[in-house]
Amino acid sequence: MLKKALESILTIDEIKQLYGSFDVVGDIAIIKIPSSLLDKKFIIAKAIMDNINSVKTVLRQVTPISGDYRTRELEHVLGEKKTLTLYKEYGCIFKVDLAKVYFSPRLSTERIRIAKSVKNGEVVVNMFAGVGSFSILIAKHQPNSIVYSIDINPDAYDLMLENIKLNKVSDRVIPFLGDARVIIENSLKGIADRVLMPLPEKAIDYIDAALSALKSKGIIHYYTHVHAFKDEDLVEKAKSEVNKRLKLNYKILKARIVREVGPRWYQLVLDLLIDRENS
Repeated sequence: MLKKALESILTIDEIKQLYGSFDVVGDIAIIKIPSSLLDKKFIIAKAIMDNINSVKTVLRQVTPISGDYRTRELEHVLGEKKTLTLYKEYGCIFKVDLAKVYFSPRLSTERIRIAKSVKNGEVVVNMFAGVGSFSILIAKHQPNSIVYSIDINPDAYDLMLENIKLNKVSDRVIPFLGDARVIIENSLKGIADRVLMPLPEKAIDYIDAALSALKSKGIIHYYTHVHAFKDEDLVEKAKSEVNKRLKLNYKILKARIVREVGPRWYQLVLDLLIDRENS
C-alpha cells in the first residue's frame, strides 16, 4: 500500500529502499525509515495518513527494541503529538503507551490462539504480561479461568491495571509487579495448569521458574528466537535449546512460527506438555 502510494513521489530506487510493512496500533502508525530516506520522512508519513483514515499520528522508530522493559526510542513525525493510544483486538480494548512499553499488533493471531486453547477452570501464569493483552484475552474467552499476570515494567503494570478494569476482568486477572522468578518463588509455586513465556529474549533463562509455577502436569508456551538457514529445521533448533535445560519428560504438542523478526530470524513457539509424574 505504502509503496504504491509513493510511486509518483519517490524514485524507483527510493521505493525499493522502503520497508515493506509498518505497524498500526490504535490510531498511531510506527514506521522504520532507512537512513538514506530520512529526508523523505514527512512525505512517507503523509502518505500513510492520507491512505489510512484512522491514523492520527505517525512515529518513527529510532532505536531497536532493547533493555529489560523492551522499549524503543520513537520520534514524532506527523499528526498529533502522542504515544498513548487505544487498541482493539478480538473484543478487548487495550490502553498502550508505545514509548513506555512493548506491544506488537503482529502477535494478535498468537494471542487469540492461546486464549482459545485455555480450558475451563484452568489456572494460568503469564510471566511476561506487558499491558495484559494475553492475560485479558484469555480471561475474556475463558471466563472460568484465573490468570496471574506478571510484569517487571512499572509503566506496563500501571497500564495493565487500567486494561483489567476497561475489560471488566478484575475477578479473573490478578496482576503482579516485579520479576517473574521472584514472584513465582514467593507466591505462585505449583499452582498453574498453563504457563506463558511470551518474551523470547528471556524465556530460556526463566524456564526453571516456569517449571516451578507449574503443577505436576501442565503446559508451557515457550517462545524463542531462532536463526536458521534454508535447509535447517527451526523446530529442531528450538527443541535443542530446550533440551539443554529440561531434564524431565515433555512432549511438543504444537510448534509454530509466530513471525519473521529479521533476515533468517524467526519467532517460534513450542507448546510443551510437561509431565513430572512420569519423569
